[in-house]
Parts: sequence; structure tokens; C-alpha cells
Amino acid sequence: MAVAGANNDPDDCAKSLTIVPKSSVTHKPLQNTLKRLLDLTGAGLGLLVLSPVFAAIAALIKLDSPGPVFFRQERVGRHGQPFWIFKFRSMRTDAPSLGGQLTVGRDPRITRVGALLRQTKLDELPQLLNVLRGEMSLVGPRPEVPKYVALYTPEQRQVLAVRPGITDLASIEYRSESELLARAPDPEKVYVQEVMPHKLQLNLEYIRTQSLDRDLAIIFKTIRRVVRPR
Repeated sequence: MAVAGANNDPDDCAKSLTIVPKSSVTHKPLQNTLKRLLDLTGAGLGLLVLSPVFAAIAALIKLDSPGPVFFRQERVGRHGQPFWIFKFRSMRTDAPSLGGQLTVGRDPRITRVGALLRQTKLDELPQLLNVLRGEMSLVGPRPEVPKYVALYTPEQRQVLAVRPGITDLASIEYRSESELLARAPDPEKVYVQEVMPHKLQLNLEYIRTQSLDRDLAIIFKTIRRVVRPR
């Protein structure tokens, strides 16, 4: 989900978020080790190969609007532990004071370069750093902000049993989520009652049947969707 919010201290996250119910996920040590190796290799190579892209995006952001190149925000990770997620900044620095965490349609807080970054999903590239730090995986349920995680049912909280990811099936299906919510009379209500539950359903199915083959398929499907949106 595209969000804009204040940089709250992760230590202030409600302690209840660290309580994860017993999951039906089957733990496979060898598969988990291979998945982590894939994450480290993919993130390391990605940062190396894409370093010129990072430099170009950083320059465009600085030329387009005042403020830092990167944006960080509190999200809820594996086992309910809060962490800082990194993105290229795509909004005005005063965005948190001008609106809520949910952004829909052509939000006026989004900068010109930011609109392009969001459309192409290039704003998510700095999360390769989160992957190297062990906070995220290349593929896994997208991490949510504490506000919405607090609404999860016990079953839905099972998605917190694994590392969150840069991409997942829900991200692919809801690539145009912002435009979808913009057509709703009450975007947040639609997100909480319709979009979020469906995303969590897809994520629960993923973690119950995850495999390296499926992860690779999701990565390539994500790349295709970014290169050819339609």
C-alpha cells in the first residue's frame, strides 16, 4: 500500500504487535536457508548493478523538491517487531501534517518525480537495504503500518510469522490500488474492509505453500508487470 506518515520511534509501537498466534506455516529449515541466500545474493547484486540508477534518482529528487533523498517509515515485520522501511522520497517533507497515511489517486502531496517513482515502483528499490539487514525478504507479505496491523484477526496475524517482502502476489494484483481507492467514496473504509482482507488472504495462501520456485516466479512476474504495466 502507498502510505505517507510520520517517522515515529519503533520503540513506541504497541507491545501487543509482538504477539503472534501459533501459525499453521510449516517451517522448513533448508528452504528457509536457501531463501535467505537468495535474498542476500539478489539484494547484493541488485544494489551493485542498480547503483547508477540510485544515483540518478537521488539527483532527480534533490532537483525536484527540497528535502532528503530517502524516506523511512515504521512498519511491522516478522514476529510483530517494528522496523524502519526505506524508500526514495516521493512526497513533500510536510506530507504527514497535510493528510493521513493512506494516499489515493493524485494526492497533491506527491512530488512530480515522486509520481513517476510510484508509477514505476522505483521508490521501493531502497528496500534492498532492508533485505540485507534481515528485516525483509525479496518475496513475502508487504509490511503494514501498526495502525492497520492492530486490526488483524488472529488468523490474519499469521502473516507476521515470516519476513515481509518487497513484492508479493497481492502487490501484483493491486498494482493500481491508489487509483482503485480514489474511486471509492470512503477510501480507508474500502481498504480496511475489502482490500486489506483480500491481500491478507493471498498472503496466507502464499506462506502456506511457499517455495523457492514460487518466489522466483513472483519476482519475474513483478518485473514483467513493472516493464509492461498493461
